[in-house]
Amino acid sequence: MKFEMNNALVHAAVNAALLAREHAYAPYSAFRVGAAVVDGSGAIHVGCNVENASYGLTNCAERAAIAAATVAGRRDIQFCVVVTEARQPASPCGACRQVLFECAPDMPILCTTPDRKDVWYNLSELLPNAFGPSSL
Repeated sequence: MKFEMNNALVHAAVNAALLAREHAYAPYSAFRVGAAVVDGSGAIHVGCNVENASYGLTNCAERAAIAAATVAGRRDIQFCVVVTEARQPASPCGACRQVLFECAPDMPILCTTPDRKDVWYNLSELLPNAFGPSSL
């Protein structure tokens, strides 16, 4: 069965990321992020950011969503949604871009806000000349 991204699936992923964002633990930055990744079966896996007083130990929403998909036995990520409360949609940080690259180098990424200021990127736009398995 070939994966097909459609508006209903995108809408469901955005809603899942919005709900995940509500559970973010962001006492230091107050910058709550929710993410959802959709696998090849259409299943949605979510994550939220979890900050830590030792800032380097903070986990981003995108990496949490990838971890959730991995725990579910899925590595066939088709697209990612990132929801923040920023005035303009915020794209994934560099570490998250690298982790997403491991799953799908050309994945579409929807960066949006609760009022649906949508911006679509392709991961290869956000992480050109990426370091990956073929670099080893």
